[in-house]
Amino acid sequence: MLFATAADVFEQISNTSKRTEITRVLAELFARSDSDLKSLVYFVQGKLAPDYEGIESGLSDKSIIKVFSSISGRSEQDITDLFHRAGDLGMVAEEIMTEKLQKSLLTTQLTVGALHAKLLEIARSSGSGSNRNRAGMLESILLDASPRESKYICRILTGKLRLGASDITILNALSQAFDFEDSDEVENAYNFHPDIGFIAELLKAHDLKKIKEIGPEPGIPIKVMLAERLPDIAQIMEKMGDKVAFEYKYDGIRSQIHKKGEDIVIFSRGTENQTDQFPDIVKAVKETFHGMDCILDGEAVPVNPETGEIYPFQAVSQRRGRKYNLDATIQEIPLVVFLFDILFLNGRSTVNLPYTDRRRILEGLFEENQHIKRATQLVSGDQEKLSLFFEQAIQDGCEGIVAKDVTEKSVYRAGARGWLWIKMKRDYKSELADTLDLVVVGAFAGHGRRKGAYGALLMASYNSDLDRFETVCKLGTGFSDDVLFGLPRMLSPFASNEKPNSVESKIKADFWFNPSLVMEIAGAEITLSPVHTCAMGLFRPDSGIAIRFPRFTGRFRHDKNAFDCTSTKEIIEMYQSQAKKTASS
Repeated sequence: MLFATAADVFEQISNTSKRTEITRVLAELFARSDSDLKSLVYFVQGKLAPDYEGIESGLSDKSIIKVFSSISGRSEQDITDLFHRAGDLGMVAEEIMTEKLQKSLLTTQLTVGALHAKLLEIARSSGSGSNRNRAGMLESILLDASPRESKYICRILTGKLRLGASDITILNALSQAFDFEDSDEVENAYNFHPDIGFIAELLKAHDLKKIKEIGPEPGIPIKVMLAERLPDIAQIMEKMGDKVAFEYKYDGIRSQIHKKGEDIVIFSRGTENQTDQFPDIVKAVKETFHGMDCILDGEAVPVNPETGEIYPFQAVSQRRGRKYNLDATIQEIPLVVFLFDILFLNGRSTVNLPYTDRRRILEGLFEENQHIKRATQLVSGDQEKLSLFFEQAIQDGCEGIVAKDVTEKSVYRAGARGWLWIKMKRDYKSELADTLDLVVVGAFAGHGRRKGAYGALLMASYNSDLDRFETVCKLGTGFSDDVLFGLPRMLSPFASNEKPNSVESKIKADFWFNPSLVMEIAGAEITLSPVHTCAMGLFRPDSGIAIRFPRFTGRFRHDKNAFDCTSTKEIIEMYQSQAKKTASS
């Protein structure tokens, strides 16, 4: 397939916000593809490879601007000014190449497969002179590209394709393209093997047997299981029955540990490879699980080695993305991984075993040591004992507890959020019993002391049923000065000249952003709102629901992408739970 064909479809999709239309157009595109389907799927995602492979272009905005300068003969400053006005290197590329096209004729037509190979070559270029080599390769590609192709090539390279198609939308389009009716089966396969290019090839080959057989495999991340939330033990028991397991809910970094022979990989909750940040954990895993192949689920938590005291989350967040002085950080902030599940052991998947069986395997698997421990647990039907356990978890520095179903149905549901696991955090009296992780979609200009910064941010939840982001509050409190004046720089990579198609908003922001940056928010309560679009019309015509008195907790959720933020469904459940609690008091 010619990349020009794909670029035309990308342009068509970028001009609509209708999910059914996006799915239909993508399905038609996928059905027309040939041997380059896998490459095409990655391009639709705005990537070069699945997240867990960690492949990025290695080209900075400044490097790409230099390439534009070389092609056009315009100064770097001139192009930088153009970039600042447009806020999008793709738009800059389109303008530059439109000027260039008037002076030359294209000699080569780019195919999707050939372009993907060239972009991977750019990403994998390393060693002395690699920056120069990458720039040279990009210039060569752009000289063979039309203005529209150049626009989308640069957006893919910078990770800002902006089609607004979620992974689930892409999977639905693939199922539609290749006449596979069981979308749940496809989604389940993706949750155990989150590489849509790989899934696409199986669908095209109609290899339904292989799709149904996909399960845990060391080295391939699994979409993590997530918990619902409730505010008190009585409601948990009502949901789960006479007996439940309570585990400490640690405030750290979700870590999925894969061991195969001597190879160890640690994945984040977002399936990104974070092994390099945890050499101390890798060493401990090698020693603790010698001779085993396994997949373990846990939380990496900073702990004082002298007292056993759990440090705040901000301490472990210093490890994220750090490349330099890591040894010093390891000494300052030693980590303990508290394991709470096992998904694979020595050639056998354990995900379909009940929770109690998986926990029993975990109990007998290893002796606890300085770096590897099991999550503290209590199984009981006594609400008084469970309440004391919860209070002890808070005293020990945890966020709260996770209640887990102990019946035969308590399998590990990859990628799912359900009532087999329920989290309960500390009750902040009149405040919401839990924080929310909301994504920034807009901002408002600051005035007075906040001149030059943002006065407030427009925050949204994700509605997975409609595949869109819905506004839920304006956030203007809880910021330190450093964070407040750093937000424009932090959000600039996600800037959009207009409201993104994936955002549903009745409020007109001064600045718009493609949903990306997730922030932890606390608030007083959830109320009906005529201006916010979260759950619009569900409880009252022409009204949504909103967070009252929201404030930033100080925690950026860099471990979550936009689609992992708090869902509209969760906020609806919190509102209903709040109403139930108010009615009974």
